[in-house]
Amino acid sequence: MIPVKVIAEKCTGCGACVPACPFGVIEIVNNIAVIKEGCTACKMCIDACPEGAIVAVEEEVRVPQEKLNQYKGIWVIAEITNNKPAPVGFEMLGAGRELADKRNTKLTAVILGHNIKELAKEYIAHGADRVIVLDHEELAQFDEENYSRALAHIVEKEKPEVILCGATIWGRSVIPRLAVKLRTGLTADCTHLDIDPETGLLRQTRPAFGGNIMATILCPNHRPQMATVRPHVMKALPRDDSREGEIIIADLSEVKWAPKRKKILESVEELGEMINIADADIIVSGGRGLGGPDAFKMLFELAELLGGAVGASRAAVDAGWIPYAHQVGQTGKTVSPKLYIAIGISGAIQHLVGMQSSDTIIAINKDPNAPIFDVATYGIVGDLFEVVPALIKEIKAMRS
Repeated sequence: MIPVKVIAEKCTGCGACVPACPFGVIEIVNNIAVIKEGCTACKMCIDACPEGAIVAVEEEVRVPQEKLNQYKGIWVIAEITNNKPAPVGFEMLGAGRELADKRNTKLTAVILGHNIKELAKEYIAHGADRVIVLDHEELAQFDEENYSRALAHIVEKEKPEVILCGATIWGRSVIPRLAVKLRTGLTADCTHLDIDPETGLLRQTRPAFGGNIMATILCPNHRPQMATVRPHVMKALPRDDSREGEIIIADLSEVKWAPKRKKILESVEELGEMINIADADIIVSGGRGLGGPDAFKMLFELAELLGGAVGASRAAVDAGWIPYAHQVGQTGKTVSPKLYIAIGISGAIQHLVGMQSSDTIIAINKDPNAPIFDVATYGIVGDLFEVVPALIKEIKAMRS
């Protein structure tokens, strides 16, 4: 069902809606605007029409109660970059495995690309019971519209109960389009997932109101239930090459591919002098307690001695003490290193969301009541300008 329609009696065939459509699915036929398959309900055409001839279709999209039970299984849409599995896909399988076990159902990984069948075994080794392979030359290069069309085709056929994906640039481009095509809800940037023991619904928890509260969202009347999850929040399962599973090559012959409007000439890796803190095993982070940019010099020294990277709270970044690329938290990067050292960071919920899944957390703060101590594995109450230099001195002595 296309979610907008043209009122033929009002349409004059002026064509104002044609260039307004970002997806190129409107054309003028016999002086009447026609909206073709591929409409995503962005409603740009409604604003562009001078005659008010294009309107939104208000329809009931709830899944009837008797049909809810037709939707079964937990799905993970696993990101593949340059024909290599992205680690976030394995993290999602870790979360999905727990949900699938609670629902007593199968866990399915879905991968998209071209000539990727051999990658399917990787996802079975990381916890999937089944892998659905969407393999087509139209999927060889990343195209969010074609990816979402292929996914919508297989979802409508298989009817999964839950769909998960990483909240990466890839996931944030594809999954909202998929949700629109399926006419269902989507909870973005989740930090926790669970199954409600009474209703069996997916409990989707994410920060709200600037991170001041944690909201748990349910989707009782629409299917599938969809959520994107922040990278590095969930834990991947240990690889187990002895696991066996089913590999399904999807039939995509009936997919209506999007018109080619762009061509990727070259892909380049993002360049930069700094370590990507999201990939670091050790992170030394500083906050407002450092008092200024000069104090970050000792954090860089400590990080170098430990072979780690330097992070920061939003307060330090907003103050201009360190570039945004170092920011950890709700509006920065989510990290999950083996060791996270929080120096002069009070522990606001916005920051905790981005680092609380770290294996070991060491907090250094002069305020014994700072919230950071609630999540810390080890806490040091003291002046950071005394503690950190002493720590650096001791590490150097051990090295020598």
